Amino acid sequence: MFDLTPLLKAVLPADALAFFRQKGYRINFDLQDMRAQENQAAFTVAKVMQLDLLADIRTFVDAAIADGTTLAQFRKLLTPRLQDAGWWGRKVMTDPDTGEIRPVQLGSPRRLEIIYDTNLATAYSEGQWERIQRGKTLFPFLEYLHTSSNHPDPTHLTYVGFVGPVDDPFWQAHMPVRKWNCKCQVVQHNQRSLDREGLAVTQAPPEVMRQVVNRRTGEIMDVPAGVDPEFNYPPGGRRANLDKLLQSKLPPQS
Repeated sequence: MFDLTPLLKAVLPADALAFFRQKGYRINFDLQDMRAQENQAAFTVAKVMQLDLLADIRTFVDAAIADGTTLAQFRKLLTPRLQDAGWWGRKVMTDPDTGEIRPVQLGSPRRLEIIYDTNLATAYSEGQWERIQRGKTLFPFLEYLHTSSNHPDPTHLTYVGFVGPVDDPFWQAHMPVRKWNCKCQVVQHNQRSLDREGLAVTQAPPEVMRQVVNRRTGEIMDVPAGVDPEFNYPPGGRRANLDKLLQSKLPPQS
């Protein structure tokens, strides 16, 4: 589960909510049907094909960010709604793009954990980035911290201890979070705090790109190492992507 404790010290819930609440909606059958920028700009849950149900799930996520709802509470509150809607367990669905009829996993405790972790992690990360930008005149440096994950990404481990200017291009690709279940963090510094902790600005790690094939479309993408394709977007880039949404951010009218 994503540990929000470090971020809560650096991010106000209002900053995280500001990011989450400006998102639009996106209906999709498979996350690979979406470009990374759409993941940043729109709220989506793969295989939720009704906008009213997607809006309900969003309401519970919103409350989790605003009220500090735990994962256990989130599951307890949302599970009956999904079960009543028939969006639970293993079901047979038709892929709208291919026409293939196949078994799929809908709601489950594990899927609710992914929905909870991913949306809270990205909201707090984007909120932190906004706060970093507001304070970069006084605190112009970022330090990449050691992850709390039990299974850290090997590439991310090579970034631990890197200190660079807020405007270093490195952060555009690697500002956490950039992978599923990523628990990496950054902390902001000024020169005084760097001196106090014995830190120094260093050169950014070299960028290593890899090719990833979208199994749905066959598209070949160049993605930085340590970044999952769904998270391959710059922090704070949502403003540039709002006009790319395929659906309004307004919930359905009753």
